[in-house]
Amino acid sequence: MRTRRSKLKPEQAHDPLYLRKTAMDYLARREHGEQELVRKLARRGFDAEMVETAVADLKADGLLSDIRFAEAFVNSRFRRGSGPQKIQAELRERGIDADLISVSIEAYDDQWRQRIREVREKKFGAVLPGDFRERSRQMRFLQQRGFTAEQISGVFKDE
Repeated sequence: MRTRRSKLKPEQAHDPLYLRKTAMDYLARREHGEQELVRKLARRGFDAEMVETAVADLKADGLLSDIRFAEAFVNSRFRRGSGPQKIQAELRERGIDADLISVSIEAYDDQWRQRIREVREKKFGAVLPGDFRERSRQMRFLQQRGFTAEQISGVFKDE
C-alpha cells in the first residue's frame, strides 16, 4: 500500500538540490504539466519562489514540457475510452493552454469515430439497440465518457 509523502524537514524545504531531485522523481514517473508540478512541489512544503525557479530551470533544460504532457495525457485518455470533451476539461483543470489542448485533441480527429464505436461495443455489444430507452441509456453513457453529441449520433446512424 502506498503511503502519503510526509512534509519536508525544515532544512529540506530550502534546499534547491533536494527540490530538483524531488521534481525529477515526479517527472521520471510520468510527464507533468507545469502548473501540476508546481502544485505538487508546493504541497510537499517547498518554498514557492524556489519552486518557480526550479520549474523554469526544468523547462529550460527540456525536462518539463506542457506540450509533451498534453500529448501523453490525450493519448492515455484516448486509450482508456474518454471522449474529447472530457479530455479537454481535464487538461483545463491541469492548467494547460487552450490552444495546446485543441492541437493535442485534433491530432486524433480521424480516430474519434472508430474509438466511440469500440467504447460502445465493449460496454453494450455489437448489436445496436432497437428500443428508445436502451438507445438513450447508451447515449448517456457515451456522453458521460466525454464524446460530443455529433459523434454519439453518428454511431447510431452509421451502422
